[in-house]
Amino acid sequence: MSRRTKMIEKIKDLMYKPESIRNIGICAHIDHGKTTLSDNLLAGAGMISEDLAGDQRFLDFDEQEQARGITIDAANVSMVHKFKDSEYLINLIDTPGHVDFGGDVTRAMRAVDGAVVVVCAVEGIMPQTETVLRQALKENVKPVLFINKVDRLINELKLEPEELQNRFLKIIAEANKLIRSMAPEDKKDEWKADVADGSVAFGSAYHNWAINVPIMQETGINFKDIIDFCNAENQKELAQKVPLSEVLLSMVVEHLPSPKVSQKYRVPNIWDGDIDSPAGQCMINTSPDGPLAVMVTNVSVDKHAGEIATGRVYGGNIEKGTEVYLVGSHIKSRVQQVGVYFGPERVNTDTVPAGNIVYVAGAKGAIAGETICSPNDKIKEFEGLEHISEPVVTVAVEAKNTKDLPKLIEVLRQVAKEDPTVKIDINEETGEHLVSGMGELHLEVISYRINDKGVEISTSEPIVVYRETVAGKAGPVEGKSPNKHNRFYIEVEPLEDQMFQALQNGELKEGRVKGKESAQDFMELGMDKEEARRVWDVHNKSVFLNMTRGIQYLDEVKELLLEGFESALNEGPVANEIAMGLKFKLVDAKLHEDAIHRGPAQVLPSIRKAIYGSMMLAQPTLLEPIQKVFINVPQDYMGSSTREVQNRRGQIVNMEQDGDMVTIESKVPVAEMFGFAGDIRSAAEGRCLWSTEMAGFERLPNELQKQIIREIRQRKGLSDEPYGPDHYLG
Repeated sequence: MSRRTKMIEKIKDLMYKPESIRNIGICAHIDHGKTTLSDNLLAGAGMISEDLAGDQRFLDFDEQEQARGITIDAANVSMVHKFKDSEYLINLIDTPGHVDFGGDVTRAMRAVDGAVVVVCAVEGIMPQTETVLRQALKENVKPVLFINKVDRLINELKLEPEELQNRFLKIIAEANKLIRSMAPEDKKDEWKADVADGSVAFGSAYHNWAINVPIMQETGINFKDIIDFCNAENQKELAQKVPLSEVLLSMVVEHLPSPKVSQKYRVPNIWDGDIDSPAGQCMINTSPDGPLAVMVTNVSVDKHAGEIATGRVYGGNIEKGTEVYLVGSHIKSRVQQVGVYFGPERVNTDTVPAGNIVYVAGAKGAIAGETICSPNDKIKEFEGLEHISEPVVTVAVEAKNTKDLPKLIEVLRQVAKEDPTVKIDINEETGEHLVSGMGELHLEVISYRINDKGVEISTSEPIVVYRETVAGKAGPVEGKSPNKHNRFYIEVEPLEDQMFQALQNGELKEGRVKGKESAQDFMELGMDKEEARRVWDVHNKSVFLNMTRGIQYLDEVKELLLEGFESALNEGPVANEIAMGLKFKLVDAKLHEDAIHRGPAQVLPSIRKAIYGSMMLAQPTLLEPIQKVFINVPQDYMGSSTREVQNRRGQIVNMEQDGDMVTIESKVPVAEMFGFAGDIRSAAEGRCLWSTEMAGFERLPNELQKQIIREIRQRKGLSDEPYGPDHYLG
């Protein structure tokens, strides 16, 4: 029996022992060494040759990833690790670190219970490290810390043992500060990274060694020995004494929870069904016998097998050949194959029980965030996946050959399935299709993938996505129905800052408001008590309140009113862009007593007109997307780097000095960021590291408003100037 076959047999056996499973994600800032680390873990498990580990980038199997040297898609792999005479199944997901692909991290965190957060010893905790930690803790995923590239501190920066320890303590203290502020209340102390108990490891993924306190005690190797090995350029011998995979996987087994432990506190956080129901109990106890519950976290399209959904089995047992029900799409589907990942390969099994990461072929129509259950035992769906950033840059895509148009539409739909953070707007009349992504790199990769699927395309220059809002108050204004029998009176004002921030950060959920429990959340964010109890709908970071009393038939048109409100916000009156940050109050209404005269054809136009008219009276303005830009640069280049930011309407928010390096934190409008990569490199003569993070939307300066509104309207084929309020309210 070959080693590979043995490994697969073990995986199939351990799948049924949830206490012996560890589902983990590896996450970090870009270039801190995640994929190199994953390679070495696989080499340790005997899945790839040790000589190639780190150079092979085994989990970057997409050719774009190989070419650019970055991870774009989260990759899955299962392996077996022996620890204290027992064998454990480790399901690992290697996630991207580039901010443009943050959506993959969010999705991976839903599938795992623990995360190895990799931090570069030279750079320390960076903005994206903070973001991935926040994403992990929001999903109740327990972190452990791996401080990578320690050899560089010794060989390049020539640090002494004491300086080394101070550097490590600073990184650990910073990580713990983040964990303390974001971990669940009852886990704040339990989850902090602690050198003494071995939940922090130090090492070099590139040179394949690692160490933590328990291993130091076991082997007698200390920091002084490590400095000697590095100085003597003898890291190969060090890697034989303290192999990275051994140390790290043992840390994972010892400190990260099994599904048996984690599902007890994770399920109530991501599923708001009845925990005492059979499905709830089945998930809490990670039981294979009970109602099926699978959360899809990713969908990819395989040339041979069609759509492949990856997900986490939280309850029950998914079997090949059985019929399943997709809760969000309300459709049934037949499972053709199920199994687990073995790097780029997939290993088929007959069933996959609760507690495992599964791949499912044949669940047609599944998208990331979908819930799969049994048609005879329907369950409530899992909470949707909330992505931290949203698409802010758009390109228009056209097929080079007209005959490819139908295929292009199909490919675009596939791309949107594979990456839910991409927004695709298909206009079948004009043949122009808009693809929106997180940034320039994201859109480049998407364009490459469309070409790769056999459709040649040309893309326009990138366009920035704006948002509409108001700066003042207006109302009550009257929206009349076409038959003049129904009238709605609406007031509008900007949404309270605190609430707007909470919606931008994802702390408040959007959607129709059910019951009174949300009123408390609204009051905590500074909303008046009476208003908080009257919120009907939260949509596009805006709210709709019903401030009327005792109006007959209002309940019967409630759904139509909210539908009108939501569709109006999806295309604002100023430039047909999404409107956000608004508070609408319905203060009065007059309705026809006969239901036939207050149908959709009467209610929808009247509420939309009232919303547009009130916005045009309340100083309508555009908001533009802003990015935080972090630049790490030697002091000599500080002036030219800050000038580069200021020339782009950027503001310097903070500057910190560490030795002769300066970290500049700034805020720059996305519209001004095109071509920044080349310019900042030449400004710092290539000696800078920089990264960006989405920072929400801010008001576009007054002097640019008119010009940008005209440009957007011309691009969309609208009249040069938006209509005034009389157009809607006359």
